[in-house]
Amino acid sequence: MAHYAFLDSNNIVTEVIVGRHEWEVVDGISDWEHAYSLVRGQSCVRTSYHGNIRKQYAGIGYTYNSEADVFISPQPFPSWSLDSNHDWQPPTQKSELDTMWNEETLSWVPFPDAG
Repeated sequence: MAHYAFLDSNNIVTEVIVGRHEWEVVDGISDWEHAYSLVRGQSCVRTSYHGNIRKQYAGIGYTYNSEADVFISPQPFPSWSLDSNHDWQPPTQKSELDTMWNEETLSWVPFPDAG
C-alpha cells in the first residue's frame, strides 16, 4: 500500500489516504501524486508509513517542507525549536527517564505519583 498526504495552501496536512503505488499504471496514469492532486484540487505528496521517504509518516496537522522534502510534526510546545534535522528540541535537554515537560517552568519535572 502507498500513502498520500493532502496539503492545504500552507502545506499543512489535512488528510492521509491509502492509494496506488508509484509503479502502478492504470489507464495510462503513473504519477499518482499529480493524479490525486488534480482529482482533489489540493496538493498531494506521498508519505511512507515506515518513514523511509520524507523523514516520517505524515499525520493531520504535520507540515510539508518542500525545500527539504520532509514532513515535520506539529510543534509540541511553544518553547521548543526546530533543529537542522527537522526535529523539535526542548530548550533544556531531558536528564531523567521518568520526567515530562513543563511549559510553565520550561523544565523537565517528575511524573505525578500515580499511587
